[in-house]
Amino acid sequence: MKQTHNVIDLFCGCGGLSEGFQMAGYNIVLGVDNNDPALKTFLYNHKGSEALNADLSAPETFETIEKIVKEKKVDVIIGGPPCQGFSLTGKREFNDDRNKLYLAMIEMVKRYQPKAFLIENVPGMATLYNGEVKDEVLRRFKEMGYNIDCKVLCSADYGVPQIRKRLIFVGLRDGEEYFVFPEPSHTPENYVTCEQAIGDLPCLVDELGADVMEYSQAPMTEYQKLMRGDCNTLHNHKAIDHKQFVKDAIAQVPDGGNWKDLPKGVGESRKFHMAWTRYASNKPSRTIDTGHRNNFHYKWNRCPTVRESARLQSFPDDFVFLGNKGQQDRQVGNAVPCLMAKAIAVQLLKYLDKE
Repeated sequence: MKQTHNVIDLFCGCGGLSEGFQMAGYNIVLGVDNNDPALKTFLYNHKGSEALNADLSAPETFETIEKIVKEKKVDVIIGGPPCQGFSLTGKREFNDDRNKLYLAMIEMVKRYQPKAFLIENVPGMATLYNGEVKDEVLRRFKEMGYNIDCKVLCSADYGVPQIRKRLIFVGLRDGEEYFVFPEPSHTPENYVTCEQAIGDLPCLVDELGADVMEYSQAPMTEYQKLMRGDCNTLHNHKAIDHKQFVKDAIAQVPDGGNWKDLPKGVGESRKFHMAWTRYASNKPSRTIDTGHRNNFHYKWNRCPTVRESARLQSFPDDFVFLGNKGQQDRQVGNAVPCLMAKAIAVQLLKYLDKE
């Protein structure tokens, strides 16, 4: 697609948001984060983009960004700043030093005055301190001349084989319109399931797989075809070599089950909510985590590979993750699902292209 709108991605990680916007035809100018392995993945998969390893709480970072962007017009700023700085006790002061990472997003929008911006965060931020944080974000951007609204979206509603909810803010500059969030393309009756998403990938029962390998069969579903695209080589499909007692415990968990389904005396060292959870083959996955080894393949007695988790996050197969296994797992788990990001980006084009 012709790329017409320039985007800067703050707190970009490996680039889930950027990938979705790139799918929709945007030009990703720059990704900023302070995680080097994630930035290497970002740079590898976003050809022609720049990547900056920097602390977004430091004022000098903004000067560095200006030198990289130079004369390019910035049309959209996207990002997922953390909000851990909002204290549970005492005065909840938005300008507290601990909130500088969130304030970085405001600073960037103030400097570049993009046509639009997007902020993603955990759903709990909408109700944090009775909505005080959310209301303050809305107020600050409205004072800067943006019509801004927010909504909690579920990734499964947009064709992602995963139940993952995110709070999305979208602001539009100059005008009377407010962003209307995209209508769901899927309902619970036709959500993409785990089996539909990853059922074509090699089982790795008699082998551990490899960083680069061949597909073992043709795609069986439309989603699998979509994820493969023109890709002929399978990347990041390497299994963990579990100890035998772990495999034996997983084997006793049924499709969609968890630790409550294990016989007495088996797996009792893990009894928390998500322990020994096997994905359900006929449903989307739970939220992909950063690799804590509590979730298992719906059929095989092992944790999902990086590629399987990436499929469940709707990363296409030609998106290659760099770094060691732990770093790759964190990159996938921390990302925004690409197809949900794409749905928002496509909807945003309706407003940007009016100009």
